[in-house]
Amino acid sequence: MMQSDETLMLAVKRGDTEMFSVLFQRYHPRLFAFFYRMTGDASSSEDLAQDVFVRILKYRSGFDAKNRFRAWMYQIARNVRADYFRKGQTDSLPVHHSTVAHQPSPSQDFERHEQTTTVQKALLALPEDKRELLILARYEEMPYETIAALLEVDVGAVKVRIHRAVAELRKLFLKMSGEKTKCDVKTSSTILRSI
Repeated sequence: MMQSDETLMLAVKRGDTEMFSVLFQRYHPRLFAFFYRMTGDASSSEDLAQDVFVRILKYRSGFDAKNRFRAWMYQIARNVRADYFRKGQTDSLPVHHSTVAHQPSPSQDFERHEQTTTVQKALLALPEDKRELLILARYEEMPYETIAALLEVDVGAVKVRIHRAVAELRKLFLKMSGEKTKCDVKTSSTILRSI
């Protein structure tokens, strides 16, 4: 049976470095993806993800078993990113394109690639707080309750903020893609799946 994150972190807190490597393997890809979606830069994202794990080790004695590890880790990640940009880095990093899954025809592949690129640009154009909310909710599949605890707001506020962020993302996507039609529910789902 797989050990919980909290059990692993308590072992790390006691000095068990083997359990730290389990947490690293479990969360490194997710942290890299989180930072990549926030910045659009793979090299910076790798550095930021590594820094989170350095801080987890450094501040392991501050982990409280009453808290969820994942929320604690993402609070560290938010601090790492804030420190990174405070040290003179720019918030508007270049958009790098990820590889797109193979599609049945070259024209569909091109269309999908264009849509994915546009959505990534729209996501990076969102204000940082809205971008972060969408990434935590959509990609990290973090429950609203956990996001609320992380941001120190109530769950209702998280729901409203996510709704507003999705609406703004839709507007940006439509503007960037040159579409003049109203974005319906089906289009919205497609857009969010493409992020």
